[in-house]
Amino acid sequence: MNLEQARRNMIEQQIRTWDVLDLDILQTLVAVRREAFVPTAYQALAFVDTEIPLPQGENMLSPKLEARLLQEAAVQSHESVLEIGAGSGYMAALLAHHAKQVVTVEIVPELRELAEKNLADYGIGNVNVMLGDGARGWSGSGSQTFDVIMMSGSLPRMPDTFLQQLSVGGRILAVIGEAPVMSACMITRVSDDAWDTVKLFETSIKALRNVEKPSAFRF
Repeated sequence: MNLEQARRNMIEQQIRTWDVLDLDILQTLVAVRREAFVPTAYQALAFVDTEIPLPQGENMLSPKLEARLLQEAAVQSHESVLEIGAGSGYMAALLAHHAKQVVTVEIVPELRELAEKNLADYGIGNVNVMLGDGARGWSGSGSQTFDVIMMSGSLPRMPDTFLQQLSVGGRILAVIGEAPVMSACMITRVSDDAWDTVKLFETSIKALRNVEKPSAFRF
């Protein structure tokens, strides 16, 4: 496989056509080699428009979804980022390319080790990979708030905990809803007690483990 040609094809045929046109984002997709974060058994799928299996039944998101969420987040060099669901470490690597600091939380010990190894092997030093359950909020960083919170799995609804962990002016990027009706959303904290939600596009991805299930009762 000609890796660089495959990467160019991915960017031109999948990612640009999904309205990812920011040159900084496109350059990041070249600089952070996706194949370095794909399990060996699935290297042939590294640039294919599909989710890629990871250990313990998890998966990497499709390239175009990763790129679109990264573009919408618009991470700046002074900002701190919280990611829920480290997976193989690829999204954390993309975020780290733009952010000051990234904390990524993974509930599966095997994946936490994989993400930490991949990031270290790639020489990325501004990511802390934490083991824990972050589906309903993350307390491992104490009272710290974050400028960007990225969810690498879906949620039926957004827990209030995450809203409170967002800095004023900060953004949450998350896929919210239940299959088959889910929307990628950006939630911006506009003041101490106000948040603005924008639905970006429809999609459907696997839920984070241990998400809070909405009540089945309707009144």
